[in-house]
Amino acid sequence: MDRKKFAFDKTNFILLAAGMVVIIIGFLLMSGPGSTETAFEPDIFSVRRIKVAPIVCFVGFIFMIYGILRKPSDKTTTNNKKEE
Repeated sequence: MDRKKFAFDKTNFILLAAGMVVIIIGFLLMSGPGSTETAFEPDIFSVRRIKVAPIVCFVGFIFMIYGILRKPSDKTTTNNKKEE
């Protein structure tokens, strides 16, 4: 297969995978027990669930956006220029 036909290279896929893992970690940090009609759970207002987890998810989304927008390096054109 011709590598020039691919929109992403290996680094793009690594950045996308890392971003997805970070987003999943952020959602796991947000999870926890919830309040019911009969019992109030004060843990829903913890710093981990209100501040840390959304920041972690945001960083994961930034990784994903950068992984999508990053232009792969074109090694074939630099090799062709050296041969000329």
